[in-house]
Amino acid sequence: MARAHSLPDVASVPVFPVYLFDVDGTLVDSALDICGAIQGALACTQQKDISFEILRGYIGRHLSDMFADLFPDQTPEQEMTFIQEYRRLYPARNHASTTMFPGVKEALAALPGKKSTATTKGTPTTRIVLEMFGLLPFFDHVQGTDGFPSKPNPDVIFKALDALGADPQDCLFVGDSVADMEAARRAGAKSCAVTYGYGVREHLERWTPDYWIDDLRELLPAQAINVPREEALPVET
Repeated sequence: MARAHSLPDVASVPVFPVYLFDVDGTLVDSALDICGAIQGALACTQQKDISFEILRGYIGRHLSDMFADLFPDQTPEQEMTFIQEYRRLYPARNHASTTMFPGVKEALAALPGKKSTATTKGTPTTRIVLEMFGLLPFFDHVQGTDGFPSKPNPDVIFKALDALGADPQDCLFVGDSVADMEAARRAGAKSCAVTYGYGVREHLERWTPDYWIDDLRELLPAQAINVPREEALPVET
């Protein structure tokens, strides 16, 4: 039987001066495009039959992490060949199978404070994805991982905060993965785990996120919610 998804107490997540967002698994569902490109890059290897479910678990981490797990005896040159093939295949898909999660645009449009991404994607690709889904105008800065260590290292968070002129204690970092939660902790920022992404809840719980949300609109302060609670989210079946 269908039921309406009601928002929890809107005061459960306080208002922050700065919000940083992961992208894949948090703003957009890009698993089909990311995993499809990985499967294409693996097509001529002994791991060509690896499942979508396993690959989805690596989203948000650097490709090097996955390659090291799948091919522990391979050389750096072989790893770079794989990464280059992925980087050729992924943009060629033109994000055709990527969709935006429900409530994302409404939440970003109404959310106060400064906003930036903090994603493992490169900045140019991140900007393309945000623009494609009409999200770019809601961000004060776009930050990807450009030649520095990726999450769970906190570098991308620090880069985004530097661009915004903000401090970690003023920031809420919103993401779906263990790498996101660890990066937030290491940066000294508050963390918010989304339950609809690619992360496994029990794995996320080990990092004790400061907040949990089932929908990005749950970040909004009370005055920013313009529809009745029982109509705030789409009906689920």
